[in-house]
Amino acid sequence: MTRFVCLLLFVMLLSFTYAAITPTSPLSIGQTLNSSDGVYQLGFFSPNNTQNQYVGIWFKGIIPRVVVWVANREKPVTDSTANLAITSKGNLLLFSGKDGIVWSSGETFASNGSHAELSDSGSLIVVDKVSGRILWQSFDHLGDTLLHSSFLMYNLVTGEKRVVTSWKSYTDPSPGDFVGEITPQVPSQGFIMRGLRPYWRSGPWAKTRFTGVPLMDESYTSTFSLHQDVNGSGYLSFFQRRYKISRIILTPEGSMKIFRYNGTNWELYYEAPLANSCHIYGVCGPFGLCVSSVPPKCKCFKGFVPKSIDEWKRGNWTSGCVRRTELLCQGNSTGEDVNVFHPVANIKPPDSYEFANSLNAEECYQSCFHNCSCLAFSYISGIGCLVWNHDLMDAVQFSAGGELLSIRLARSELDGNKRKKTIVASTVSLTLFVILGLASFGFWRCRLEDNAHILKDAWRNELKPQDVPGLDFFEMNTIQTATNNFSLSNKLGQGGFGSVYKGKLQDGKEIAVKRLSSSSGQGKEEFMNEIVLISKLQHTNLVRILGCCIEGEERLLIYEFMLNKSLDTFIFGRSLLASFFS
Repeated sequence: MTRFVCLLLFVMLLSFTYAAITPTSPLSIGQTLNSSDGVYQLGFFSPNNTQNQYVGIWFKGIIPRVVVWVANREKPVTDSTANLAITSKGNLLLFSGKDGIVWSSGETFASNGSHAELSDSGSLIVVDKVSGRILWQSFDHLGDTLLHSSFLMYNLVTGEKRVVTSWKSYTDPSPGDFVGEITPQVPSQGFIMRGLRPYWRSGPWAKTRFTGVPLMDESYTSTFSLHQDVNGSGYLSFFQRRYKISRIILTPEGSMKIFRYNGTNWELYYEAPLANSCHIYGVCGPFGLCVSSVPPKCKCFKGFVPKSIDEWKRGNWTSGCVRRTELLCQGNSTGEDVNVFHPVANIKPPDSYEFANSLNAEECYQSCFHNCSCLAFSYISGIGCLVWNHDLMDAVQFSAGGELLSIRLARSELDGNKRKKTIVASTVSLTLFVILGLASFGFWRCRLEDNAHILKDAWRNELKPQDVPGLDFFEMNTIQTATNNFSLSNKLGQGGFGSVYKGKLQDGKEIAVKRLSSSSGQGKEEFMNEIVLISKLQHTNLVRILGCCIEGEERLLIYEFMLNKSLDTFIFGRSLLASFFS
């Protein structure tokens, strides 16, 4: 009984799993073809659980299913009788009972018969029966995925080009909007195209790395290999030494993603471009520099200004920048006297470069310097000399990594910078001088006022010991208000000692103010004696002193105002005692 069950299972297994597709054994819906190592599987699948059926290859045993290649991307089959067969000449045909031949690999003209099998690298291959030669393989007709040993390529002689094309959506494998390819430039670079327009680029290949991926380390180096030959062909292959189950996919959104399978889950290893980033091609336009940040921001290279100020302010930078000062050289003239090169660090090399056969960095500089058509140059390790004779497009400045790019500018742009620095330095120096001058003046005024207060306090202290009953010390602003700031209309007369002014205090009391001049010859001691003597004298023909004012160089005597002659006699006399005894 046990042997019967085992035999039955074996027969059922044979009916659902194929080792090869032959002219006598086509692959029908519900049957699968496995690679010998059990990693890959080929069969019919429906990505959106509808009646639409596609022939595809996926990783065996990984759920959810990850499809890596589809034969009939543009035309699904819809009936259960569909099958994948091979002719004696090695032509794979997908038959549908309703539509006949839906898809064909094309004739290979095998002379001795052939069969189709799934290789351990994940490629569906047609093999010659006798020689074992591969007559056709799915790796030559990529879908949206790169696997180990598959590659992008171009051949300028034959016109052949191998690219990856995104699905239209995650449930529709028909060709989408994005195509991934490598260019025939020297050195080559990777591109994602959206229709006919560039969407993202990797930057030129530098032996072990793409210069537009600044943090490309040894793990990335082991992932890619790019070769170009003199016959006009180039190949970019992908291989993960540590992770056999890995893939690169171009998503329906146009993102190139590298995934690695750790035995349980898929790990996202790398992704580009990132939405809302400097990865998007030409986001800052010609001669614009995208500064890698979140969110990104655009600026013009030194010596350039926005072409459209209004658009630039609105955040639409695609019009780019234009020169502020045109280059004063043409054609092959050197422009030695009027042009200079300005270096900019951490740059993703712009697009439209040309390779120059220069041996070293100095020769690279000289080759660009002596050709006025050369707008910029960069000497890059792993490449050599690159020069730019066209607009600088899709330049990015990274926070770290990148290359040094030298841009040709009119000499006046750098001289103008020196002048600006000189003007700024002069302005700062003058500002500091004015600030120091004002500070010094303020300090002097404070010292002067402090000295005046000290002098006033000293005089007051010396007067206190004297017996001067009823003597007041007036403030200068009080006297200025009373005399209308010593106006001429309030002036009563003038003598050798100074001037006398009539005034009125706030309480209505009229006063006479004797304002001593600095040339009166009356010193501190005489001034104080006069205050003491006159305050002690009592006479009907003499005015009475009310007080004094001492402020700075000002010395004032304040008397009561009287209309009789004794006022004139007293005030305009040569001295206090002469007035008293007259």
